[in-house]
Amino acid sequence: MKDEPNFDYQLAIDSLRERFLFDFVSIALVQSAADQFVLTWQYASGNLNQRYKRIVLHSGKGIAGIVFKTGKPMLIQNIESELDPGDLFNYPIVVAEQLKTVCAVPLWKESRVAGVLLVGFRAGGRLTPALLDDFRRQLDPSFGPFFTRELVEE
Repeated sequence: MKDEPNFDYQLAIDSLRERFLFDFVSIALVQSAADQFVLTWQYASGNLNQRYKRIVLHSGKGIAGIVFKTGKPMLIQNIESELDPGDLFNYPIVVAEQLKTVCAVPLWKESRVAGVLLVGFRAGGRLTPALLDDFRRQLDPSFGPFFTRELVEE
């Protein structure tokens, strides 16, 4: 997928992280058909290391893969209680960034999911319903070349 030439993804996620005090914000984008429509984390803000760059997800695998496949937002309030510790290898971004709470939303382009926006905290209990509502209200329905219809229609 080609990036929108006038949209600065890095600036956008840095701004989201600062505005909502998230510990981590990242965007996974769908790669071309030649790459079998895999998702890779392309941009990150607040990252602990560069491991996110090596994560490759297929549709239905990992947080980005599940959101990509279903086209629905995903919220995990407490990683430790909601996910089996033996299953964490299926969520490499959670492990690499030591996240305890995450929310991921599909980014739509035309009628297809073309990316995933993930926000998270490294401490549990920080993604409160009030913060999530505020995030939903303030996230611009047009996010660069994408739109966040599932997030704003709920």
